[in-house]
Amino acid sequence: MITMAADGDSKLLLVQKHIREFVDFPKEGIIFRDICPILKDPASLTAVTDLFEEHVKRNHQQVDLIVGLDARGFLFGPLLAQRLGIGFVLVRKKGKLPGATVSVSYDLEYGKAEAEIQEDAIAPGQKVLLIDDLLATGGTLYAACELMRKQQAEVLGCMVVIELKELNGLDRLKPISVFSLVQY
Repeated sequence: MITMAADGDSKLLLVQKHIREFVDFPKEGIIFRDICPILKDPASLTAVTDLFEEHVKRNHQQVDLIVGLDARGFLFGPLLAQRLGIGFVLVRKKGKLPGATVSVSYDLEYGKAEAEIQEDAIAPGQKVLLIDDLLATGGTLYAACELMRKQQAEVLGCMVVIELKELNGLDRLKPISVFSLVQY
């Protein structure tokens, strides 16, 4: 019989095995962590979803919505929301959503960007969890949290597949908790 911890460890190892590194991409000195092999392998994708689901059930008994960030949060978020029996909401780059939207601008490494959500996507007081593939400097997740504040939602936490610890994204998001499957 496999224990829950052992089962979780084997799922995590499977996920780690399917993260591919590309050195000097997109520019020299960067190690790009590619999640495409996770998506290509059904067992690995299931493991990611299982690990997120286990985290949510252990730590967040009352969640109304999963909020996915453009674009890779769209890959994991709907699967998790479906498992949990709750809705999924998109945070997109400016100009990609129809209808009335709420937006927030944020800084990127080399400029500015804007993220937006449909005005009626979240009701005041709803409890949300944000999901994305990667936490680096925390700019995109921080902007999404600001959008949630504008919508008067309660952010329970953030979840990512990969956290790049050296870029200190956690600091930018405090006091919001961040759950990451893999850290580099």
